[in-house]
Amino acid sequence: MTEKTRQQTRPRDDSERQMQESQREKRMQEIGFKLLVLSGKGGVGKSTVAANMALSLALQGKTVGLLDVDVHGPSIPQMLGLEDREVRSDGHAMVPVNVGDNLKVMSMGFMLASKDEPVVWRGPMKYNAIRQFLGEVAWGRLDYLVVDSPPGTGDEPLTVAQLVGSPAGAVIVTTPQDLAISDVRRCVSFCRAVSLPVVGIVENMSGYVCPKCGEKVDLFKTGGGRTLASEMGVPFLGRIPIDPEIVSSGDAGAPFVCASAETPGAKAFDSMVRAVVAYRA
Repeated sequence: MTEKTRQQTRPRDDSERQMQESQREKRMQEIGFKLLVLSGKGGVGKSTVAANMALSLALQGKTVGLLDVDVHGPSIPQMLGLEDREVRSDGHAMVPVNVGDNLKVMSMGFMLASKDEPVVWRGPMKYNAIRQFLGEVAWGRLDYLVVDSPPGTGDEPLTVAQLVGSPAGAVIVTTPQDLAISDVRRCVSFCRAVSLPVVGIVENMSGYVCPKCGEKVDLFKTGGGRTLASEMGVPFLGRIPIDPEIVSSGDAGAPFVCASAETPGAKAFDSMVRAVVAYRA
């Protein structure tokens, strides 16, 4: 990590902290709705959902920010083909990376000297970095800020939930199998504990649709997300099928919803995003 990044994440004195808090509140007030993308378990495709949801909102004409707060494993830059981009300053704030006309992106990945460099931080350093991402990035006026959080209910999602202000809500990602559903149930309880409304649950990897014949095969079962949503009394946003194009587009840095708009997966993302927009309306 560069010396500049270390300096940016060091604790501030009281006067600086108060100024930063005021600035963060002002910036968050300029954002129409904050969407925290959460999962109770790793490996469910949460970052894929966050990236494609942000892009889908931007394609619908919304002004969107995408904030990757997975400090230890930032994957958004690679997914969007932005690995060679760096964050600059306008003299007053960090300037997010623009993707097209409607999407702004910020990630710890932009600040690392090498993609192989680990971030070895304890909780207070992560808290300070996330607070700066929210308060010292020139987001401007946005319709939505999509926040990609690491799995679980630890430092990063707790910090974001406490600092983003309202209005805000959570989109929770699961896969159909029972083990993932159990962890997501705890994620819903986490949202209730921190007074964060649940916009809905997304069931990812919900069946495989053969690209040649169109037949659907339920590799990991199906329906667990809808059942859990019903049990917990929260909306169900839909199912995203397994699609090899989602994997290959993420690895290649080519946004899936842009490159494969007519596939079942892209249509599922579009339907999910329309449900998110309808929730806010």
